[in-house]
Amino acid sequence: MGKYFGTDGIRGRANAYPITPEMALRVGMAAGLIFRNAADHRSRVVIGKDTRLSGYMIENALVAGFTAVGMDVLVTGPVPTPAIAMLTRSMRCDLGVMISASHNPYDDNGIKLFGPDGNKMSDAHEAEIEALLDSDLGKRLAGSADLGRARRIDGVQDRYIEFAKRTLPRNLSLDGLRIVVDCANGAAYKVAPLALQELGAEVIAIGVEPDGFNINRGVGSTAPATLAAKVREMRADIGIALDGDADRVVVTDEKGNLVDGDQLMAVIATDWAEDNRLARPGVVVTVMSNLGLERYLGGIGLGTVRTAVGDRHVSEAMRSEGYNLGGEQSGHIILSDYATTGDGLVAALQLLAVVKKSGGAVSEVCHRFEPLPQILKSVKKNRAALDNSNVRKMIDDVTGRLGKNGRLLVRASGTEPVIRVMAEGDDRDMIATIVDDLVAVIADAA
Repeated sequence: MGKYFGTDGIRGRANAYPITPEMALRVGMAAGLIFRNAADHRSRVVIGKDTRLSGYMIENALVAGFTAVGMDVLVTGPVPTPAIAMLTRSMRCDLGVMISASHNPYDDNGIKLFGPDGNKMSDAHEAEIEALLDSDLGKRLAGSADLGRARRIDGVQDRYIEFAKRTLPRNLSLDGLRIVVDCANGAAYKVAPLALQELGAEVIAIGVEPDGFNINRGVGSTAPATLAAKVREMRADIGIALDGDADRVVVTDEKGNLVDGDQLMAVIATDWAEDNRLARPGVVVTVMSNLGLERYLGGIGLGTVRTAVGDRHVSEAMRSEGYNLGGEQSGHIILSDYATTGDGLVAALQLLAVVKKSGGAVSEVCHRFEPLPQILKSVKKNRAALDNSNVRKMIDDVTGRLGKNGRLLVRASGTEPVIRVMAEGDDRDMIATIVDDLVAVIADAA
């Protein structure tokens, strides 16, 4: 992580450093200078956003920055993050920008950047942008005759809906399925219900009344109890909850039980393996994915590649090692045959295809393995505590005790002075003791 860029772009409290109009202006200038194409065509950037009040402010500042260095700007209004990744490629743009803080409350916001291939910005390009942010950009502005133009483009939501529908077999219909979809009062509040309706489902939509302040508030993938209650109330077959920018999804079955990203990956991996659609016999997951998933995949002849936390790390490993399925327990599912980033709607459609094919209830289709007990606790301590000799010794001892019957993960947070301790294994009591003892040792570390 750099000075400004975290694990997923630049993020923070809206209208407080670094998410200010001045910084957005400079990000537009700096990114525009790096991605401005020297060839004979005019350079273009496409900018999308979710439904936060602060999106207007940041959008206008970015537009000013990009046009000031000679880039043309296409503004879409509220669309999902994966739509911007898709449009960057399909419209041959030099750069894509999404204004969103994903699953955070309305008073946070962020700036995510996509390269011309639709992939999230590389570390090298982020470092280049950071170097420019701290330089005198005034000397690099375009001449009066070379300023960029900006225009709002229509039809983007329809393009994304068609793209999402085309990820399914042409003859597949969702007729007969009653679906509750929770759009978190966020970026997919129009496109997700429409896509499901156009595929033939009976749709009950919640979290589709954004007012600038209510994104993720008591709705969406981070508050699935709302979805579960609605599924039970409406006697629906399935519930689908997206987050604020719709790049992640969680599901509830017809009983209102939560289905996380690990179970979703198990379902899709099994189906794709049977249809010979896996590019390689395995799935890319993060260190947070449950050991139960790894054992399940091993049982059907599929391997597991683990990465650091963050969908960006997953997509990088998928690209470098040739996998086409990966994701996170939190519901970021990357299906690289279709998209370069996590896409909540497309992942949900793949799941619905399996449900239709099987003819069974969602509770049967989506329960592929019994998760191992997994306990996660945090302790307020700086990263330096991990270098303490007592802490290191205990980590080694615990890892040896667990062997192949469990996993231990101890990591410093990338955004706050906190160390997270996660352990999982077959014996819940032993796991709970391990986590408590290790947290205590870290808390006492000098």
